Amino acid sequence: MILGIGIDIIEIERIKQSVDDYGEHFLQKIYTKTELEYSLAKSNKYQHLAARFAAKEAIYKALSNDTDKVYSWQDVEIYNEVNGLPKVKFYGALKDYLNEGKELKISMSHSEHYVTCVAILYNTKNSL
Repeated sequence: MILGIGIDIIEIERIKQSVDDYGEHFLQKIYTKTELEYSLAKSNKYQHLAARFAAKEAIYKALSNDTDKVYSWQDVEIYNEVNGLPKVKFYGALKDYLNEGKELKISMSHSEHYVTCVAILYNTKNSL
């Protein structure tokens, strides 16, 4: 059973502008250490930063119907499996959230100027 769906689209240039304007303060507020190490090592780092930003926004939207927990940008981490599949790890207030019979799937896509992400939260417990 689907519990929540979220989608976000962002201009890559908007993330670049935020990094240019606010530098480390912006990066440290939004991204985890793992996300920064991954994204900043890429030649198209703003695309990877934008993808993680869009994913966090989409996840927030998907969770908003199911939880009232207060959490920060840092409580959601986007990483890639060896095959490139994007995955989500929760920390802080959300750490045990997915252990409650819930699963979250995300899919990210990008073009030259935009990044988008869809997040689907669903119940893995048998509802019968």
